[in-house]
Amino acid sequence: MKALYLLPPQSFDLIYGPDERRDIARAVTLLHPDALDPETARTRYDLLAEVEIIFSGWGAPILDTAFLESTPRLKAVFYGAGSIRGMVTEAFWKKNIPITSSWAANAIPVAEFTLAEILFSLKRGWTYAGKIKENRAYPSRFVVPGAYGSTVGIISLGMIGRRVCEYLRPFDVQVVAFDPYATADLAQQLGARLEDLSTVFRQADVVSLHTPWIKETEGLITGAHFESMKPGSTFINTARGAVVRETEMIEVLGRRPDLTAILDVTYPEPPAPGSPLYTLPNVILTPHIAGSMDHECRRMGRYVVDDLQRFLKGEPLKWQVSQELAARLA
Repeated sequence: MKALYLLPPQSFDLIYGPDERRDIARAVTLLHPDALDPETARTRYDLLAEVEIIFSGWGAPILDTAFLESTPRLKAVFYGAGSIRGMVTEAFWKKNIPITSSWAANAIPVAEFTLAEILFSLKRGWTYAGKIKENRAYPSRFVVPGAYGSTVGIISLGMIGRRVCEYLRPFDVQVVAFDPYATADLAQQLGARLEDLSTVFRQADVVSLHTPWIKETEGLITGAHFESMKPGSTFINTARGAVVRETEMIEVLGRRPDLTAILDVTYPEPPAPGSPLYTLPNVILTPHIAGSMDHECRRMGRYVVDDLQRFLKGEPLKWQVSQELAARLA
């Protein structure tokens, strides 16, 4: 089958490493040896008219009516990144062309990052480090939850939340979770106990947010939730900043220096100039690094290769995205 890489060169180099390119080249006939930037590709009617499979990633072309008319033989799209919402259109869905996403591969580094932050936070490591910097001396010892008998709260048991629960299994912690769509059986399999959102915030020593940003979840986490947190507890956000009412969070964090917020995402992102998030001593900011970075992105390319092999064998695609699922993937 005839194929093209349609994505910017920088995304191509991140996602599709030498091994992935080799395996793809063995499986299909590439109409162009390297990646074509989507803007350039729109002028290559000779290639678009022949292409049957598209490999893409960050910076993908928009699959609108004009593009689809120029690709009459298109049979499948493999997207080596997360959310496909920026590239799909109603016109595309009407074509019933299968599309896959490597969003599940991206869940792995996010869960790894989260586990590291949870364990460090249970020792109140950021608080100790901050006090030492501030006072230029070691502080007096204060009580830490530790990773024995403490409680970790997980908000949303999607792909990432479930993986975090699995990563926590070897540790002597209790896991409480909030997810209105999760069943008691699922929670039991994950070693978690389902509770309402307010209870999770009240009981947990560390709360980790994994909720996608959709209309229903925007502003889900309020100032009241932060106000109810236990003394010395920590909030971690590797999901999306807009799920949190940031102004309310900032107000509580300003009054409660015992709390710590670890924010890999904010809204807007990065925070606006002059935002208190830059200066509050109990806020740890990282620049959206929890997801796949550098060589970790090759895992997403490998997911593409694996699903390509299934497609060519006529087998069901493991990571195919439906229109319904696409709407939920932030």
